[in-house]
Amino acid sequence: MSLAPFIHAMGRGPGRARSLTGDEAQQAMDLILRGAADPHAVGALLMLMRYRGEVPAEIAGFATAMRTDLPPLPRVDLDWPSYAAGRTRGLPWFLLSARLVAATGARVLLHGWNSHQSDGADVRASLPLAGIAQAQSPGDLATCLDRDGIAYLPLETLSPRALTLLRLREVLGLRSCINTVLRVLNPAHAPAAVQGVFHPPYRGLQQEAGVLLGQPSLAILKGGGGEFERNPAKDVALFRLVNGQPEELTLPALLPEPRRLSDAPTPPQALADLWEGTLRDLFAEAIVTGTAAAALIALGHAPGPAHALAQSLWANRPLYARITEAEG
Repeated sequence: MSLAPFIHAMGRGPGRARSLTGDEAQQAMDLILRGAADPHAVGALLMLMRYRGEVPAEIAGFATAMRTDLPPLPRVDLDWPSYAAGRTRGLPWFLLSARLVAATGARVLLHGWNSHQSDGADVRASLPLAGIAQAQSPGDLATCLDRDGIAYLPLETLSPRALTLLRLREVLGLRSCINTVLRVLNPAHAPAAVQGVFHPPYRGLQQEAGVLLGQPSLAILKGGGGEFERNPAKDVALFRLVNGQPEELTLPALLPEPRRLSDAPTPPQALADLWEGTLRDLFAEAIVTGTAAAALIALGHAPGPAHALAQSLWANRPLYARITEAEG
């Protein structure tokens, strides 16, 4: 079997073309991951899907097939994908937020591909400053989670085939639905997940894909550069799944003056300095605690208690941040 039937379905022309069903999308991704699809056909499929606009069934079908290609992973409580391009964002303050969430005892899996990001926004380079270890294998991931309650797993370790698909952007010159698929992938099947988007319409798309994937709890917001990172100077719409059912929640602004996320301190060292208390910046602190509170909501906390807990975790954090590569 080839990708031709799926390309034909999507590319027949006005009035006759259609999106793929979930089963068709799963079959197509299975062919791709097994290496049974012609590379030209893969590009055609992804670009047709971009042109038509990806739909939840296609995203869920792709994610379902991709999950079967993953190694077994240890149990986690919260899935935190990180796949933003980082060209317009500042420091990844959300790393400190994820670390706060892990301090509650929740096991947090960060995963992504970030080595292409600009200086300062590079998540992977920021991990040691944020006190988060990078796992080198699924076995190493279990060790890191047992020790720290949080770890980052790069996509090339998680799924080299998925990385190859993601990097087709460098060939095609356009983003494909693979970016969305990786955000909803939840490779360890965590019961709770957070997701960031850059374009607001993707909140509803990923929310509905979560329903199709049977995701129990989910929180999606338009965040800095597309990451799950809230601007505390703005009201934030949180698209949720609660017991698998769609809900929306508005989180009110935490600060009175409008500011952009890029207005926070930008030297990478600021991540460690903020955590260790040698830097005091109320806006950066509000990014960290506000994002942590949104993640705690995904874990089942009510909004008010989630905010109070995030503030308490920040006030009582251990005042050290950095780790060495050897410790990771």
